[in-house]
Amino acid sequence: MKILIVGSGGREHAIAWKLARSKKVEKLYCAPGNAGIADIAECVPVKAEDIEGICGFAEENSIDMAVIGPEVPLSMGITDALQEKGIRVFGPDKSCSRLEGSKAFTKAFLKRHNIPTAGYKEYTDKESLKKDIGIFGYPMVIKADGLAAGKGVVIAEDKEAAEKAIEEMMGDRIFGDAADTIVVEEYLTGIEASMLCFVDGKTIVPMESAQDYKRIFDGDKGPNTGGMGTYSPSLVFNEELEKQIKDQILTPTINGFIKDGLDFHGVLFIGLMISDDGPKVIEFNNRFGDPETQSVLMRLESDLADIFDACIDGTLDKQEIKWSDKRAVCVVLASAGYPGSYEKGKVITGLNDVDADIVVFHAGTAEKDGNIVTSGGRVLGVTAVGDTHEEAREKAFANVEKISFEGAQYRKDIGKINRK
Repeated sequence: MKILIVGSGGREHAIAWKLARSKKVEKLYCAPGNAGIADIAECVPVKAEDIEGICGFAEENSIDMAVIGPEVPLSMGITDALQEKGIRVFGPDKSCSRLEGSKAFTKAFLKRHNIPTAGYKEYTDKESLKKDIGIFGYPMVIKADGLAAGKGVVIAEDKEAAEKAIEEMMGDRIFGDAADTIVVEEYLTGIEASMLCFVDGKTIVPMESAQDYKRIFDGDKGPNTGGMGTYSPSLVFNEELEKQIKDQILTPTINGFIKDGLDFHGVLFIGLMISDDGPKVIEFNNRFGDPETQSVLMRLESDLADIFDACIDGTLDKQEIKWSDKRAVCVVLASAGYPGSYEKGKVITGLNDVDADIVVFHAGTAEKDGNIVTSGGRVLGVTAVGDTHEEAREKAFANVEKISFEGAQYRKDIGKINRK
């Protein structure tokens, strides 16, 4: 098979890394890719949002399967466009992509199908929203309805912070059209966890669990990011919780898809809050999470190409998916200033000094004058596996210290449980 991966981050590097191990894969391409992906796939200078360019390349090169990494091209309808050209696609169509493209759409879906989630209300004008400040008490969860690169959520601790967030979102429009509608939610307490699921239109199969760390600083302080690290499996999961999630969330979700005519093929990412009242859905995403994918795929023993085929063909119920008992930890190295403004082009050193069993997934890198340099906010994901959680954690951090670039920052509590 000739496979085209669309995207340029750590998630796409992890997908490429796993697909490169498949006997079914003859040739890997990635558009546009990054400096790390270039070691295992042919990088194509076409942006992920250039749907016409992606379709043209796929046709000209007789691509057998396209794997869509990021949420933006999915919401733009890249799956529909490729399918019209006769190309098989791993990734949901534009209709299903509303589950990530609109938080209000997802909240309505969850409520309609009695899936546990936080209470909410949506707003389309600033004045109505300001009148309802504190409607669910504080902290106040304020979300831009549309896509905002994982940064469109503000947890306002008081009225002043809430007014500032509302003004920035709906007045200053820092997230553009994404904040034309605002969703305000009840603040949930508990422990966050992530569950990625393979879906083939009629069957949903959960992957191994993971925990993500969204805030920039240790102890879950500071603004939200796209994710500063993960580990798998989550320390809070057990058989009882997994059964609750299956019965209360997974089964009603796939039944809801079928009932609503959402023919979902790809990965459904479910952000969860494990509260005292049981698991509740924080969000749906339409694709592999980043950086959850890095830790989860390190533990996948089955052929990823076979699983993708099954999701596309609707034969997931016949696919046996095997996982390693080992533990995985991924620590993200980010640029100074992230998730705000940051400089690019900082030379990265130490990449060749890491241990042989460590995988460094590139998220925001480029090659310049023979050097690997930074080209994004999140730069690298240093990922380790071990027989125990502590072993994997210690190996990851020991190797993080071998890599450096000017202004590098990372959280030192990745792998520890933080209760909100």
